This record gives sequence, C-alpha cells and structure tokens, in this order.
Amino acid sequence: MTVRWLKLAVSTACLAALLWWTDAAAVVERLQNADMMWITLALLAITASTFAMASRWKIAASEIGVQITYPVAVREYYLAQLINTVLPGGVAGDVTRAVRARHTADLNRAAQSVMAERLLGQIAVLAFMFVGFAVALLVTGGLEFGQLGWVVMTALAGCIIVAVAVSRLENATGRFLRMTFQLTRRPVVILHGLITTLCLVFGFYACARATGVIMPAEALATLIPLILCAMLIPLSVGGWGWREGAAAALFPIIGAPASAGVATGITYGVVLLAAALPAAVILVAQPPLDTASSKGKPDLP
Repeated sequence: MTVRWLKLAVSTACLAALLWWTDAAAVVERLQNADMMWITLALLAITASTFAMASRWKIAASEIGVQITYPVAVREYYLAQLINTVLPGGVAGDVTRAVRARHTADLNRAAQSVMAERLLGQIAVLAFMFVGFAVALLVTGGLEFGQLGWVVMTALAGCIIVAVAVSRLENATGRFLRMTFQLTRRPVVILHGLITTLCLVFGFYACARATGVIMPAEALATLIPLILCAMLIPLSVGGWGWREGAAAALFPIIGAPASAGVATGITYGVVLLAAALPAAVILVAQPPLDTASSKGKPDLP
C-alpha cells in the first residue's frame, strides 16, 4: 500500500512541478482550446490499437497452449487497460489478465502469454524508434538531435545485446525469450506490431495537433516513441508525470514550447482513459472465461 501511495505521489508531484515550471496558464489555455476532431481521431486510433493488441495476445497465447477466442481477448484486454490506467505501476491490469486467463490452461502459461504479448509490443515500438533515429542521424536536413540521438541508439543497441545474450541461457528466462523472438519472425506478428505502433504513435500525434502543435514527420518515429517509452517507468500511475515530463523536455526540439508538451501529454492520458472506459461493463458483469480451452502444451520451465 505504501508503494502505491508513493507512485501516486510521484505522478502528482511531477505534474505539479511541470505546471509550475512550464506556465500552468499556457497549458490550461491549450487544453481549453483543444480541437475535438483531433481528439476523436486519437480516440479511434487508441481503440484500434486495443483491438490489434488483443489479436496479438491471442496469437502469442496460442503458441504457449492457451486458446483464447478473439471476443474474450478483446474483453480481457479492455479490462487490463482500464486497471493499468487507474492503478499505480502499470502492470496490475496484466496480472489480472493472466489470473483470469488461467481458466483456459494454468496460471504459468497464462502469465507467459501475457508477458510475451507485452514484450512483443515493446519490441515493435523499440524497433520502430531504432529505425527512426538511425535515419534521422544519417540523413541531414532534419531534426537536430545532437548527442540525444546517439544516446538513444546506444541504449537500444545495448538492450539488443543483453536480450540476445540472455536468450542463449539454458534457463526459464532464456527459453521464454527464444520463444518470443521466434514469434517476432512471423509475418502476422510483424504486421500486428506495425499496426499497434502506428496507432499509438498517431494517437499521440493527434493529441499534439489537438493542442495546437504540428509535429514534423521525423518526430513520428523518434520523439513520439521516446515519449511513450517514458510511460514504462513503473513509479507512476498510468505513466502520468513521466510522459508529460518527457514531452516537455523533447518538444523544444521541434520548436514547440514545453507547455505544449505538457498539454499534449495530459490530452493523451485523458484519451487513454476514455478509450479504456468500455471495460467498466466488465467490472460489473465479470463473466467467466468459458469460451476458451487449452491445447495442453507443456509449460516453459
């Protein structure tokens, strides 16, 4: 309980500090004048990403021996997203998804299916960002990232090296990573990764447009994925605070004020919450997972 309150305090403190540092009046003005057409487009993009991610979970679960129908996958993903959005840490919803899916096989395989799907999503975003920064650093005349670009590329390269090294270990983690990496070679998984990444990126872009910021094309594969990665920091509630802080720090690169970054981050957070609200029905009904079954594949030890 103390950790949860700490995460809530961190998000609140970060937002308060950002509003003080960037000029709260400017942030509020952008939010009040937000373009509802662009917000609607952002909501549609996030909704589309939810359906695509649910489909990816179904595919990953099938590889592990957990058979989940697509309607069940969508329902459970909505519930997980709502929980992740409103509770500290950003993983409580995934834990819930695994626990509820255990009825289709067992808790071990259900948890592996959830972790594999989340990892596939992060791999897609990081690969998209890696290509974006590589092109930005090699092609002149675009955004000037300076040392930031090389720091990001070095960090991503380091992640790849560590992941490959761990995947070669003969333990449960190594076998799990090898299985997940094999999934990344499947065309259908690559397609799902591209669709979900583009939807999430466009959702943030649309929120920027809604608050009066026109982002250059280079930012779609560089700054936006980097800002979204800030939401992965577990010391927060739904990424609040870190997302807005990253946007405030990075928006000056595209010639926008830090206040615009905070306003865009807040708008994106609200859109994420609105996109997850259909899960409210699940919280009332809580039907059992009775439309799935297990192939009986052995667990990954």
